[in-house]
Amino acid sequence: MKNIVSLILCLFCSIWVYAQSSRVLFIGNSYTSVNNLPELISQIYSSTGESMEYVMSAPGGCTFQQHCSVSLPYIQQGNWDYVVLQEQSQLPSFPESQFMQESYPYAQELCSLIRQYNPDAKIMFYMTWGRKNGDPQNGQYYPPLNTYEGMDSLLHARYLIMAEDNDACVSPVGAVWHSIRDQYPDMELYQSDGSHPSYFGSYVAACSFYTSFTGRNPLDIQWNGTLDGPSADIAKNAAKRVVYDFLSSWCFETDTTQIDSTPVVDKIVDTVYVYPNPANTTLHIHIPESFGSGGSLMILGENVIAYQQVGLDSDIILNVSQFPSGLYFLVVNLGGFKRAFKKFTIVH
Repeated sequence: MKNIVSLILCLFCSIWVYAQSSRVLFIGNSYTSVNNLPELISQIYSSTGESMEYVMSAPGGCTFQQHCSVSLPYIQQGNWDYVVLQEQSQLPSFPESQFMQESYPYAQELCSLIRQYNPDAKIMFYMTWGRKNGDPQNGQYYPPLNTYEGMDSLLHARYLIMAEDNDACVSPVGAVWHSIRDQYPDMELYQSDGSHPSYFGSYVAACSFYTSFTGRNPLDIQWNGTLDGPSADIAKNAAKRVVYDFLSSWCFETDTTQIDSTPVVDKIVDTVYVYPNPANTTLHIHIPESFGSGGSLMILGENVIAYQQVGLDSDIILNVSQFPSGLYFLVVNLGGFKRAFKKFTIVH
C-alpha cells in the first residue's frame, strides 16, 4: 500500500512540475506586439500541457533607452521567470560608435535593473532580423545596411555582444528566419512593408522562444495557429535545426551547476584564439581541429568583411594594417550554428 501511495505522490509531483506556469515579461516594440507574439507563445505552451503568464511592454519604436523608464514599473513588480529584451529594430545594426553609445549601455542598464528586482530571472535577448531588402535609407550613410545579408549579420553579432557581455541568453529568431529564407524562399516571413513579421514570421518567432525558454524540442508543439500543417512544420523544423540542436551556443549565462562555474558556451568559444589584442598589422586566428570540417569568419567594424572560408585546424593570419584603429568583432561560424565570438582592438 505504501508503495502505491508513494507512486501516486511521485506521479502527482511530476505532473505539477511539468504543468507549472512560467511568468514572462516582454520588453520591446512592434516586432513583439504585432500578431501578439507573447500570446502565440502562450498558446504553444498550452498545446504541450504547460502554461505561460505574460505582461507585454511594447510601445511602437521604443528603444532600450526609453524602456529604462517606460518599463521600469513592470521590472519592479518582480517575480518574473524570464524577461525578454528587444531593441528598436534598426538601432543594433547602426555603425559601431552609434550602437555603443545609443544601445549597448542601455542594454546593460536594463539587465542591471532586472537583476536588482528579479535576481532569479533569466534574461533573454530577442535577436531580430534584417529587413527584407536591407535598410537603404540608412545604407547611404552606412553601406552594410544596403542588403538583407549585411543588416542581418550586424544584428546577429550585436545581439550576441549584448547577451555575452550581460551573462544572458539569446532567442535567435533572426537566425531561424535566415535559415528559412535560405531553404524556403517562397515562405513569406514579412508583411508588405518588408520589416514587420507576417503571421508566419511571428509563429516562427514563437517556436524559437518556446524552445529557448523550455529547452524542449519544437517538433513536440501541437498548436499550429492559423497555419496549415506543412507551413507550421517548416517553422518547427527550422527552430529545431537552429535553436534546439545548438541550445548551449545561444546562452552565455554562468552555469553554476558546472564544477568550474564556466558558462557552457565558453567550452566552445574559448578554444578559438585571437591574438595579438590589440593588433597593429596582423591578426592571428586559431581554430582547433576538434571543430570538424571548418567554417567561415567575418569581421564587423566600420566595414563588413565578406565571409572567408576556413578549414580544419586553421591558423589564419589577416592583414589588418589598412583597417582604421578601433574596436572590431570577429564572428567565426564553426559549422551549423556553433559560433565563436571575439572582440579585438586595432591600434596604429
